Amino acid sequence: MSDRDVAAEPLKIGVLISGSGTNLQAIIDRIADGSLNASIELVVSSRPSAYGLKRAEAAGIQTLTLSKDIYADPEQADEVIAAELRRRGVEYVIMAGYMRKVHDPILAAFPNRVVNLHPALLPSFPGAHAIADAYERGVKVTGVTVHFANADYDAGPIIAQRALPIEEGWTVDELEAHIHEIEHELYPEVVGLLAAGRVHVRDNGTVAIDPA
Repeated sequence: MSDRDVAAEPLKIGVLISGSGTNLQAIIDRIADGSLNASIELVVSSRPSAYGLKRAEAAGIQTLTLSKDIYADPEQADEVIAAELRRRGVEYVIMAGYMRKVHDPILAAFPNRVVNLHPALLPSFPGAHAIADAYERGVKVTGVTVHFANADYDAGPIIAQRALPIEEGWTVDELEAHIHEIEHELYPEVVGLLAAGRVHVRDNGTVAIDPA
């Protein structure tokens, strides 16, 4: 089982964003409709203009935006973020379109508790342009990966994946839209598994999900 005790208490999460926040909104909506037993304690944005901040504020969630001066030193920035998340009792850190790598201050504060979403079937197409890379390569199947973040970029233990067959004639924009549809379903589902205490990392570094 997970280190988390399975109880009625909502899973306390912090969400890291950089942009529009559609995956943040998907989680907010699942919490609001009662299908996800979680509570967003803080939304952290790397950009003051991120629309996701407006989504958080509309839902009554506290937000934090760090200045470029602080982000100039990534370790310092992550120390600030980790301290704020811990102060709010956060159990898991959810990266939702966060366009910065997390470093040791966050990873050490939340070992195997920092979760990332990637718009491809890792280990294929890592990096910031995964959708376009898959499209340009001409692959017939791509998808979405949810994984634990670690010190290696897009290489942490995989929690869940969902495949997407690419139909003939799709544009890259159509592919991106379908990828986002899967993200908005899969990410809240994984947070639900974490909330239920069903996810843990084996000694060999792979992830096991306990049956319901």
